[in-house]
Amino acid sequence: MKILFLGRGTIGTQYAWAFENAGHTVEFYVREGRKVQYGSHVNLEIWDARRSKKDRLVKEKWPIVTHEEIKENHDYDLIFMSVNPEQVSSVVKYLAPRVGNATVLFFNNFWQDPKAAVQPIPHSQIVCGFPGAGGGFEGNTLYGGLYKTVQFGTFESVPTKRDLEVRKLFVGAGFKIMVQKDLQSWLWNHFALNVAMEVEVLKSGSFEKVISSPEALIGIGRNIREIIPVLKAKGSKLDVMTKVMSGLPPKVVGFLMSNVIFSPKSMTYALLSHNHTKVGYAVQEVISDARKHGIKAPRLYDVESLITE
Repeated sequence: MKILFLGRGTIGTQYAWAFENAGHTVEFYVREGRKVQYGSHVNLEIWDARRSKKDRLVKEKWPIVTHEEIKENHDYDLIFMSVNPEQVSSVVKYLAPRVGNATVLFFNNFWQDPKAAVQPIPHSQIVCGFPGAGGGFEGNTLYGGLYKTVQFGTFESVPTKRDLEVRKLFVGAGFKIMVQKDLQSWLWNHFALNVAMEVEVLKSGSFEKVISSPEALIGIGRNIREIIPVLKAKGSKLDVMTKVMSGLPPKVVGFLMSNVIFSPKSMTYALLSHNHTKVGYAVQEVISDARKHGIKAPRLYDVESLITE
């Protein structure tokens, strides 16, 4: 396959590297002026969970190909989109007249209706999934990691031909596919969990401070309890993780996060400690829905003043 990645972000860059190693052609589209800024290579320091434990750490100077324009007569088979929620509408607007016959993989989250979010790109060309990767850039070095499992789903009764082709691409690169029967609810649940953490990031100033603070991790448990009624108001089913986190006492949630999920020696801790993503947009989206439905969410409302454009 010939694959174009929109932006040189943390998630896309790691999957691009994995696909190139599997024999595919990968290129990046970046905004005007970014080609010179990013340079011709990326320094990778990533954990690759597809490999055996002794070979998982990858340190590599990886050359990349970037463009500042997507030509209408391009020959890409797949356009890979993994962007922050606040970037979706502008990226879709730019991409729509330039899609051609390519499949467009939306590998990111939505709080709104995903079908509405991707318009006016034809639904017949859309594939939706969610990554198992994380980390962040520091200068031109990407400190990150790839988990073996990735999530996929479809809004049709059965997977389309394009769905199956994209899943085959991932399997061929050594990833394991997990199919979500209710992809929309799964995405909403994951979005809610992210927001529960981002509320604490707004308070403390960074992801690293949150995962290093037992008090902040307890706060995540309290935050998710406030978001549950918003999920239900949207018509979302609650998945297992959301039910567990909302059902356990917040102190127990904090203990499990501190000692298991975000243990200082875990891959998850390493990835989030390098995550410097600006937060606030997703929190504001949940706050807006909470107000619309008349739901009390004081912990969320208290951080609204900390959200900046």
